[in-house]
Amino acid sequence: MHMGKVIWHTTLSLDGFIAGPGGRMEWVTGHSGVPPEVFDEIVAPLGAVLAGRRTYDEGISAVGGKVYNGAFDGPVFVLTHRPPADPGPGLEFVSGDIAEVMATVRAAAGGGDIALLGAQTARQCLAAGLVDEVFVHLVPALLGDGVRLFDSPGDDWIDLTAVSLRTAGDLAHLRYRVGPRRTPAGEYPAALQPR
Repeated sequence: MHMGKVIWHTTLSLDGFIAGPGGRMEWVTGHSGVPPEVFDEIVAPLGAVLAGRRTYDEGISAVGGKVYNGAFDGPVFVLTHRPPADPGPGLEFVSGDIAEVMATVRAAAGGGDIALLGAQTARQCLAAGLVDEVFVHLVPALLGDGVRLFDSPGDDWIDLTAVSLRTAGDLAHLRYRVGPRRTPAGEYPAALQPR
């Protein structure tokens, strides 16, 4: 059976934030949005979604448990140690070792891609070597503060290879393949060593 890719999908401000102060997201609205061809590229191959609890609380639950404006109706998993009393239909709340959680999500995806939504969940998957691609929707906004895409000094250096780089309206859509970890943080390859 074909095994789909695990793809971290995120919207990012130009200064590196995925959410504004207090988790606010209104900075995303008012821009051109994701064009239909990019939207189809995201949704068509999806087999499952794995989201974090904050993404569930601040996004998915607000739209009745639907993701991608209801265009995806497959299994949606939420990684949390605090499942709600009434999760709603089509949602499964999971916890535990991230590799075991991903095995469960992969089985449900049936060979389709898995979308990662939420920074903490995606960072855990990246640290465990479970992410194949990162798909960034870059919004022309400078937030100055908020939730950073990465805010964890000491992480390993990971090279990315461009899969596709496009602009549509005022957004840039950047898709990268995740490469191997190269160097522990703080150590530089010989070519970059100060002289």
